[in-house]
Amino acid sequence: MATHVIDGTVVPGAAGAELDGAAVHRAANAELVGRLERLPITRRLQLIRVTIGIATFFDAYTVLCIAFAMPSLVTEWKLTPAQVGMIISIGYVGQLFGAMIFGSLAERFGRLRILFFTILLFVSMDVACLFAWSAGSMMLFRFLQGIGTGGEVPVASAYINEFIGAHGRGKFFLLYEVIFPIGLMFAGMAGYFLVPIYGWKALFIVGLVPSVLTLPLRYFMPESPRWLASKGRIEQANKVVTMLENEARKEGKALPEPVVRPIDPRATAKSDWRELFKGIYLKRTFTIWGLWFCSYMINNGLVTWLPTLYKTVFKLPLQQALAYGWVTSGVGVIASIICALLIDKVGRKPWYTAAFFLATVPLITLTTLGATSPIQVMVLATIAYAILQTITFSLYLYSSELYPTRLRAMGTGFGSAWLRAGSAVGPIVVGTVVADFGIRYVFSAFAAVALIGCILTVLCAIETKGRVLEELSP
Repeated sequence: MATHVIDGTVVPGAAGAELDGAAVHRAANAELVGRLERLPITRRLQLIRVTIGIATFFDAYTVLCIAFAMPSLVTEWKLTPAQVGMIISIGYVGQLFGAMIFGSLAERFGRLRILFFTILLFVSMDVACLFAWSAGSMMLFRFLQGIGTGGEVPVASAYINEFIGAHGRGKFFLLYEVIFPIGLMFAGMAGYFLVPIYGWKALFIVGLVPSVLTLPLRYFMPESPRWLASKGRIEQANKVVTMLENEARKEGKALPEPVVRPIDPRATAKSDWRELFKGIYLKRTFTIWGLWFCSYMINNGLVTWLPTLYKTVFKLPLQQALAYGWVTSGVGVIASIICALLIDKVGRKPWYTAAFFLATVPLITLTTLGATSPIQVMVLATIAYAILQTITFSLYLYSSELYPTRLRAMGTGFGSAWLRAGSAVGPIVVGTVVADFGIRYVFSAFAAVALIGCILTVLCAIETKGRVLEELSP
């Protein structure tokens, strides 16, 4: 194929052809995508993953630390089961709004600018939680904090995905995303060691750490070249890709010739949220919403309530209740790492189908046995949680693969809003069912939800393994 140069960018096409602005934009975009797809994993990309990963780590920590503060707050504020459920759930309601609002803003203003703001928001509300004096004040601060935490992860996920080629994208991204369940586990460790000695406020003091990330994020991280190119800012995108190429050469890594594929005209067209419900994206949107809702309703319903259930239902000492809760989070991390290493080989759809189905087994077993002892609950609930954790932590990868650059942050944000909806419903379901029917029926309800997730995956999900983002979503 002949090429010619426009403003320093090599553009495929017939030599000397006169291209209109849109065609030039598409051709330059295609060339940039080809160069990105052939890039190896460099120290710069590792640094990007680590920096964003630290923010995501503390996002996860912030989400779950309330679960480990709650056994102390129940005693200090004389909370009812309904109030416990509301305090836990209100943060997820805030996350629902944050995911939708900031996903849309990231499409308009860029990934990094919105990431910077979301981190500032959830850290400032972490400070506010230190001064909460009642159930009502904690609900308010957790709601506002949830807006920030809900916006950070979907935007971060779109940002990370847009730097990596199809080959090995799942492994690279999920080794970043595994930091989320590690953050959940860290919340359990902090709760176990800090709360009995220093009280629940110590958990929120630890949550101030990510404020130091705002400097490297603001001044040293490059904007997503895919996003820049999609907005017609080809020169800026070219500078980012050239920097990455030069660093790869300095590290002695080979750069094969880029494979330039035609870019669909829709890839550089303007769009808005309505496109999520048109054409091929309609089915994808409702499918990913269902997967988010089912998996997170179960897992966050379990992990946020288990420490309180151990203390209130089984009358365990505070430190033992927190330790049991930490075990569940820790096993979830191990399962997540296994998934990160294998999902590029197995594929997304087969993995999710098997995980939803297998999770029903320990949940139904708990119902049958009656959930009569804390050890029984810890072992079987942990198995179910760990299996489903491989879905929950990898859905950001899958969501980002389902949408084009013009919709990626928005589609991921809207999808993860159903994560927040499921996470809000889960704790309320647990509190209501435990109060009215007993603990065993919580697990039968969750088994039914897992089965629905399995059927949805089989009937509606698509496979994205090993495919270039621009091929998956024109």
